[in-house]
Amino acid sequence: MAKISSLNVRVVEGRALPAKDVSGSSDPYCIVKVDDEVVARTATVWRSLSPFWGEEYTVHLPLDFHHLAFYVLDEDTVGHDDIIGKISLSREAIAADPRGIDSWINLSPVDPDAEVQGEIYLAVQMLEDVRGRCLRCHVLKARDLAPRDISGTSDPFARVFWGSQSLETSTIKKTRFPHWDEVLELREMPGAPSPLRVELWDWDMVGKNDFLGMVEFPPKVLQQNPPNGWFRLLPFPRAEEDSGGNLGALRLKVRLLEDRVLPSRCYRPLLELLMESVLQPAEEDVSSPLAVLEELTSGDCRQDLATKLAKLFLGQGLAGPFLDYLTRRELARTTDPNTLFRSNSLASKSMEQFMKLVGMPYLHEVLKPVISRVFEEKKYIELDPCKMDLGRTKRLSFKGTSSEEHVREASLGLLMGYLGPIVDAIVGSVGHCPPAMRLAFKRLHRRVEERFPQDEHKDVKYLAISGFLFLRFFAPAILTPKLFDLRDHHADPQTGRSLLLLAKAVQSIGNLGQQLGQGKELWMAPLHPFLLQSILRVRDFLDQLVDVDGEEEAGGPARALVPPSVTVREGYLQKRKEEPGSLATRFAFKKRYFWLSGETLSYSKSPDWQMRSSIPVSHIRAVERVDEGAFQLPHVMQVVTQDGSGTLHTTYLQCKVSRRQAGGRGASLESHLTPDPPLPAEPAGCSHTHSAVTLGDWSDPLDPDAETQMVYRQLLLGRDQLRMKFLEDFNMDSSPEADMEDSGAMEGACPDALAGQREAAARLLEVLEDLDRAHEEFQRQEQRKAVSGPRGP
Repeated sequence: MAKISSLNVRVVEGRALPAKDVSGSSDPYCIVKVDDEVVARTATVWRSLSPFWGEEYTVHLPLDFHHLAFYVLDEDTVGHDDIIGKISLSREAIAADPRGIDSWINLSPVDPDAEVQGEIYLAVQMLEDVRGRCLRCHVLKARDLAPRDISGTSDPFARVFWGSQSLETSTIKKTRFPHWDEVLELREMPGAPSPLRVELWDWDMVGKNDFLGMVEFPPKVLQQNPPNGWFRLLPFPRAEEDSGGNLGALRLKVRLLEDRVLPSRCYRPLLELLMESVLQPAEEDVSSPLAVLEELTSGDCRQDLATKLAKLFLGQGLAGPFLDYLTRRELARTTDPNTLFRSNSLASKSMEQFMKLVGMPYLHEVLKPVISRVFEEKKYIELDPCKMDLGRTKRLSFKGTSSEEHVREASLGLLMGYLGPIVDAIVGSVGHCPPAMRLAFKRLHRRVEERFPQDEHKDVKYLAISGFLFLRFFAPAILTPKLFDLRDHHADPQTGRSLLLLAKAVQSIGNLGQQLGQGKELWMAPLHPFLLQSILRVRDFLDQLVDVDGEEEAGGPARALVPPSVTVREGYLQKRKEEPGSLATRFAFKKRYFWLSGETLSYSKSPDWQMRSSIPVSHIRAVERVDEGAFQLPHVMQVVTQDGSGTLHTTYLQCKVSRRQAGGRGASLESHLTPDPPLPAEPAGCSHTHSAVTLGDWSDPLDPDAETQMVYRQLLLGRDQLRMKFLEDFNMDSSPEADMEDSGAMEGACPDALAGQREAAARLLEVLEDLDRAHEEFQRQEQRKAVSGPRGP
């Protein structure tokens, strides 16, 4: 059984931020910290006091984290970035509501004395002699201290207080990882027992010293269990100052998930119920366990459920039947083909998540070249006369011709120059589309054609596919490429407007021109001839896309989401091998070009170098982030491998970034390595690591047990509703008349369907009770182990 703890974090937007630039605006971005460790950074939104980020992260946590913090900064091209404010959320505040936090929160000012980080190692003894009681405080070392000097280091010393006595250690210059190894002895003075407080300070030759953090132990702890080990540094206790909204606010969504994942055998009954739902051919099924589960979820819960179910069925090799089952349910409920898949139903959300899970490399191949051009060329494009900035285009005016006409003509040419290659790339990508997506679209095409066979609905089978592929996949990626890892930063306002116009055009193509010439955006009319021509090509593309052989699930229940031989990441990194006994210097790192596939991590001197060295992924035992103090370099990770003889080897890599972004927004090299469980001890020579805090994303390895546990938790939230909706009324009055009355509340379902729903609900409740008992039993076992303590060898 494994314990899991994770945070779902969504940095939505900001409002009313203060201006930090002379232009009267700011270039804000947000940093996310867990216990003072930076785990994520949003993109910079240029020239905005009300930025929208919309970035989502899943943070895998250690079980003992304390707080989550968000810092908003203004990016400056020269000098240090300006800190605007911060929001700090304690673990207790996040866990107070199982649904999490979803609200606007005012930013608070940043107090340097409260911005502490790191740990200190102390060994304390209480001694008695003829002179009375003595406290011996052995100050050994500290690690990961906050940098207070312009050099990026500090000059730390420790100050120990006990009652009215105080002593100081020596000062260690220019380090964030000081080693003192000094013993300070303090005598007890008359009066009440006193706490022990150890403060760390950064010594400054000019001006006052900077506070680095403190730890404090009450008298009872000193007497019964004297401190011995690493202790986390804390700020001076003080109430956080509320700025009253003067620094602006952030809209955040944060939810803490803490759980125990049971052995696989415990989830087998629930998994079988879910599998049974999609494997039984019921055309208008409203009574399967999966159908009942869908009835219990809505809103954000449905989004989470769709993600978990898509991963779960993909891991079982049944993603195709799962999506086909949801499609049949959706079609059975739809009478107007114009509303098909337009709502955020479980079918729509599941297909959307499925495309992200299997289709992100395909999306990058199709869109990245043109999106990169748009960002690099930074052309001014505008078709809407109400939004044209004629002041910047005066140079285009000459006699007889208006500037507005020139702007429109130039913009139309530029848009066609981007839109043409996008359409060419899409219609020419049939062979590159993942087989699993093509099979899913083939089933969708067939089901829609069977449901709406009339001639007047002949376009519906095309619209169903293009609605997902164009409106929910390609167009959102064009509009916000940062969220799909197509760019590292959000677009500036001018580039963002160009992307919006491109996304609108792609949406019109995806709608097969049904809304051309309608609505308020008649200024898009100059694009209509090209869009109509593209729609004919897209129809042919969709016909080719669904012309694929095979009904079985492509890829099977594979753990990886891409074929093993496919390169998922490549680029330059700095590399250094472990050299026992040698001095760890930053200059020992060599620049090498790396390729990562599902099978190997290989590298050479350059991309075209003939000789490559390779590390089989199966030999990788741990991938951990290394503290900056180890080499005085940021973003270093250690890759621990084991050869055939069982010998461990460590390779150090310095990455451009060391974080991962979730929801399909890309990942670092570290995120794509999926090692076996960590080794019991760190390899010799490694400094303290923080590998327990990592970011997950759409390419995380599939974990059926963890995903089924999340489905179980979702069912627990709806257990009362499940009983009330399907069972309690039936138990109170099981007469046919009561059944018919209930049917009015269930969309006119027939008595047989109601009986089936009740049977499915009863089976789900039985499985929930079994899982409840299993969790209780494993909890009792943990408590017994905790009481008995570890056994000796």
